Amino acid sequence: METAVSRTEEPVFRAATAADVPGLVALVESAYRGDASRAGWTTEADLLDGQRTDPDGVLAVVAGENSRLLVTERDGELVACCQLEHRDDHAYFGMFAVRPALQGGGLGKVVMAEAERFAREEWGAREMHMTVIRQRDDLIAWYERRGYRRTGRMTPFPYGDERFGLPLRDDLEFELLIKDLA
Repeated sequence: METAVSRTEEPVFRAATAADVPGLVALVESAYRGDASRAGWTTEADLLDGQRTDPDGVLAVVAGENSRLLVTERDGELVACCQLEHRDDHAYFGMFAVRPALQGGGLGKVVMAEAERFAREEWGAREMHMTVIRQRDDLIAWYERRGYRRTGRMTPFPYGDERFGLPLRDDLEFELLIKDLA
């Protein structure tokens, strides 16, 4: 008697290509903006309206000399991504998105672990840096549980630059989070 085997493959990681850009824009937008983003817990829809990214911005990361846009696929479908940028002795982590219906199932932890491994082993990065909207308490707590620490170093939100969205409040700013990778 045969037993049923799960058809869900382990995640496959690879560097994004220009052909991935439309799918990556759709993934990032679905995770952060609009009603579709409310299916997951990473939505910014209560803080920002408008776009989260655009094809030009994603292509710039894909083509960047010191950057990599890590794509995560499962069963041949794009399910997550993150940006990595090599900056001297550290790496910057950004554009992190998991398909909303898959959030909360552990995929984000796996993607983050792969990003950290890559930055440490391929680039020799000693730290991972990221910026998070400081009003995102749940998200910051999630990163803290993964070893990131708050620095208290804030940078202003780029009000007036619609490439980053349309703010729904006037007190947004980014906080730098850091994790030691060594």
